Amino acid sequence: MRQSLRPSSRSRPGQARRATICGGVAAAALAAALALVAPAQSADEPDLIFKRSTVFKWLTPNDKLATYGLDDPEVDGVACHFTVPERGGLKGWIGVAEEVSDISLSCAQVGPIHFKAKFAQGEDVFRWRRSLFFKKMQIVRGCDVKRNVLVYMVFSDRIIEGSPKNSTSSVPIMPWGSDPIAKCADWVEK
Repeated sequence: MRQSLRPSSRSRPGQARRATICGGVAAAALAAALALVAPAQSADEPDLIFKRSTVFKWLTPNDKLATYGLDDPEVDGVACHFTVPERGGLKGWIGVAEEVSDISLSCAQVGPIHFKAKFAQGEDVFRWRRSLFFKKMQIVRGCDVKRNVLVYMVFSDRIIEGSPKNSTSSVPIMPWGSDPIAKCADWVEK
């Protein structure tokens, strides 16, 4: 009688269980790797207001414009909204696409303005990584002392070079109810 060296076509009782466990471990490792690859955001994530598709993709997510809102963490009474393009396709789906630098910004007074602490001209309000390794978006704040206006600017940069594409929004500090008008000049670090 001749024995075959090939494995039996029938599976052994423990093989199915080991295959299921190995598959579960592999899926967990893949999920952990994708979580590391996903774009990082600061601790205070902006609120997604809405998204609108701009380019249709058949089998992967569409390219979109996404509008977000956030409150200035150091100045009560100011809210900013920004719109960013989000790449679809396979690279966008798995989180490795480098996003373009076209970002628009609008900020407004939404209540009485109260400063929580002194701030430097051009201080970061919000930072958001826009690619896997190198590009990040930043919203910074300054004070136009002469006009008593808060000025916000959004731009993106890379480790090697930044982008000249930017957007600026001004928030004149106006009276709100019976509260006295705050002077941003009193809160700028010198």
